[in-house]
Amino acid sequence: MLQACLNGGRMRDFHPALPFTATEIASDAALAVAAGARELHIHPRGPDGAETLEPEHIAETLQAVRSAVPGIPVGLSTHWRIPPGGLSRQEPIRRWTTLPDYVSINLIEEDAEDMIALVLGKGIGVEAGLWSVSDAQRFVGLKDAAKCLRVLIEINEQDIDEGLRAADGIQAVLRKAGNTLPILMHGDEASVWPIYGEAMARGFDSRIGLEDGNLLASGRMAGDNAELIRAALALAPR
Repeated sequence: MLQACLNGGRMRDFHPALPFTATEIASDAALAVAAGARELHIHPRGPDGAETLEPEHIAETLQAVRSAVPGIPVGLSTHWRIPPGGLSRQEPIRRWTTLPDYVSINLIEEDAEDMIALVLGKGIGVEAGLWSVSDAQRFVGLKDAAKCLRVLIEINEQDIDEGLRAADGIQAVLRKAGNTLPILMHGDEASVWPIYGEAMARGFDSRIGLEDGNLLASGRMAGDNAELIRAALALAPR
């Protein structure tokens, strides 16, 4: 499964095609799905262009995306820095009435266990983001670990060998704990394409998009998210 991560917290100085508004995200989602993406990961924005968790903006974005690509699972970020930030970001999430199919929750964050319980209680799936062996160890000890949708092995290291060692360590913890959840593995910036190739080799799902990087494997800047998706699928095993 290839997921498209359309925008993240990036700004347009990173890439001019980054989608911000609900309409832009929906249009970009349609292009990414037409290119072959099977799921979406998005960061809704408020009127000021900043990331937001406020219910009205979440609803507007989800409704626009689902109208553009009906039946495609849509996930959101809940990361620590999204306003109002820290523990306070749980409050707008409690008020959500239009719900995503899943959210990503980083185990490095202080309130990860509480966030997982909160969103599972609302019937939302959880992608458990693991950046390190310590994140993996924390995750497998959670009472709700098996209720999650999938594990994200998220490689932030820019040195590829270091990144692969991190991935191996995380996978070893999951294997020892008897994890049976699907795994999606992806890189960031310099590691995007090497980690994508490794995910394919290991039989994992992966993701590609302007949140993670703006370059094709050749080093040329991609035109948009759809071009990144097409390039990734061209490298995938047949």
